[in-house]
Amino acid sequence: MKGRSITSLFGSILLTILVLSCSQPSTDKDADVVIYGGTSAAITAAVQLAQMDKSVLIVCPEKHIGGLSASGLGFTDVGDKSVIGGLSREFYHRVYLHYQNEDAWNWQPRSEYGNEAQGTTAINDSMQTMWTFEPHVAEQIFEEFIAENSIEVLRDEWLDRENGVEMEGKQIKSITMLSGKTFKADIFMDATYEGDLMAAAGVNYHVGREANSVYNETWNGVQKGHFHHSHNFHHQQLNISPYVIPGDPSSGVLPRISTEPLGENGTGDKRIQAYNYRLCTTDAEGNVEPFEKPENYDSAEYELLRRIFRAGRHAMFGGGRIPNGKRDVNNVGPFSSDNIGMNYDYPEASYEERKAILEEHINYHKGLLYFWGHDESVPKELRENFKKWGLAKDEFVDNDHWPYQIYVREARRMIGEFVMTENEIMGRSPVKQPIGMGAYTMDSHNTQRYITEEGYVQNEGDLGVEPEQPYQIHLGTILPKKEECENLLVLTAVSSSHIAFGSIRMEPVFMILGQSAGVVAGMSVDKGKAVHELKYEDIKQELLNADQILSADRRL
Repeated sequence: MKGRSITSLFGSILLTILVLSCSQPSTDKDADVVIYGGTSAAITAAVQLAQMDKSVLIVCPEKHIGGLSASGLGFTDVGDKSVIGGLSREFYHRVYLHYQNEDAWNWQPRSEYGNEAQGTTAINDSMQTMWTFEPHVAEQIFEEFIAENSIEVLRDEWLDRENGVEMEGKQIKSITMLSGKTFKADIFMDATYEGDLMAAAGVNYHVGREANSVYNETWNGVQKGHFHHSHNFHHQQLNISPYVIPGDPSSGVLPRISTEPLGENGTGDKRIQAYNYRLCTTDAEGNVEPFEKPENYDSAEYELLRRIFRAGRHAMFGGGRIPNGKRDVNNVGPFSSDNIGMNYDYPEASYEERKAILEEHINYHKGLLYFWGHDESVPKELRENFKKWGLAKDEFVDNDHWPYQIYVREARRMIGEFVMTENEIMGRSPVKQPIGMGAYTMDSHNTQRYITEEGYVQNEGDLGVEPEQPYQIHLGTILPKKEECENLLVLTAVSSSHIAFGSIRMEPVFMILGQSAGVVAGMSVDKGKAVHELKYEDIKQELLNADQILSADRRL
């Protein structure tokens, strides 16, 4: 120490520490993984990451998490239940456990509910599952997942879709909300039904129906003359005039009937399948919130339905029974809760424009409910019976008992590393890198209501094509193309054609894809590699360790 003071030596050491610390990789991030969106897929992804000891943050526009599973869709569309594994299966197991408690049956004896068609099902001796449930029960289970795994959720945070995604090369560096809050991470996930983060990051996507020629399909594009369900005028054998004065085109067209060209069969268009709200209704005495007349009610909006009733065809409540004397109400028949043709702009719309579209759907749906209970075209006996029903008072209690989310059956769909098509769903093309399985029918609701050459009204787009067996879902469906973005995973607006998405879009599958995405993201952080650089065989092993089912011959 000759020639140097203690003070100068201390200063030199301090300077060295500062230089070294500045040369180290930045740890200026909010979490290893930031998930945008609060859907069921977001929850399973976050739980998987937490169980891999990764820091994860959910940032979402929703105040209530769980997506459609917690917003009215309690009569689960599944298909072959035996291929549902991992956290998705755990969710339905917890539903089963909840309803084993007699205290869960407030409005109906448990014995009265019985073993519904989609009720209690054994996957194996140790994992009983139940596939019908009340919305608040689903939300409670998702909140338990969050609490048990100490996952932070920031709610009512809306992505700045214009300027809120900062890119550094082909990676997302940060995302900023309209509130001004900015979040940084190694990996980002888009868990929105709309694909908002994906789009803002510049990832390629498609809206609408591809032509059959794009992916060598049969059931994509316009499907005039194909009637797979009863949600049309053909099955009902109804020849109904679309004009204000029946048979007189000069009198104008009734509301909610398109005058646009139909398009040739198999050609693509920008039309997407109709949206509705999955209401939770009940006739249990003491729990009924009566359907009210909306302020802007106009019975002329339902003249087409009036003509259907006068023709002797009556259909009101689709969907199915769920516990406690309730019903998950879905669309049924040629004119019902699906607001056909009124959602085309929704996927790309601004937040304000989407709000207006949602208000249009809500007003239409509430008016429909009032019509069913009061219009004289509805037989009196049906009207009186309908008035016994209403919204369940103990559901959506801070939203006037109306579901929190509209049923976004389809919006943007990524064009990623691999595009799932009907060829994979139907088993015609192999899937070499599966991350989960699906089994449900390729199901599309109507996309348009048009006027036939004979001068009658008809619906188009409603399809149901069932695969012969469960199918595998490719890893590339959640990965953007590497040249577009290297640190993003897309959990819900996945890479698939319109008709393939009709099967993949089921909530149990979204939960599967969410967990698998969590595995991929966790491995990427562990190995310090981009998600595209991971070896599939390594991913596969981790998925199996997480109880995911990747092939039909590994059923539990």
